[in-house]
Amino acid sequence: MAKSTGGSSKLLWLMILLVLLSTAAAGAAIYMVMNDRSSGEGSVQTQQLQRQAPIFVKIDPFTVNLADDNFGSRLLYTGISLRVGNDETHEILAEHMPQVRSRLLMLFSGKRANELTTPEGKRRLSDEVIATLADPLTEPQPPLDIRDVLFTEFIVQ
Repeated sequence: MAKSTGGSSKLLWLMILLVLLSTAAAGAAIYMVMNDRSSGEGSVQTQQLQRQAPIFVKIDPFTVNLADDNFGSRLLYTGISLRVGNDETHEILAEHMPQVRSRLLMLFSGKRANELTTPEGKRRLSDEVIATLADPLTEPQPPLDIRDVLFTEFIVQ
């Protein structure tokens, strides 16, 4: 019986050792998971802090005569906001607003009403506005970062 008692005690110590090792491994796994979650929340907070508010340049609404078409003389009443990528572009556009409005009036006055009434026509006009304002307003001028043209009011009559 002495041998069986010695074997039982070795088995008992082996079982205790296995339980302690598995408990330590589970504790380490829980620690790592919790540590990942807390660092994940930190990166979400960092991303939220890095998110920049959009910068808009509002251009007051104006009315322009469109090019004549089959229905005679037509008018366009439009209000525009430009979404820009940086404060420098915002400042340049604000400082040169009379030039900006003049360029837009010249662009719009060459359009026909039927070109502007479709969604595709408005998208094309948006691209043309960006291209028109891409030309320097003053020398020297860094390139303007105009990201989008938003029509806030648009009536063709």
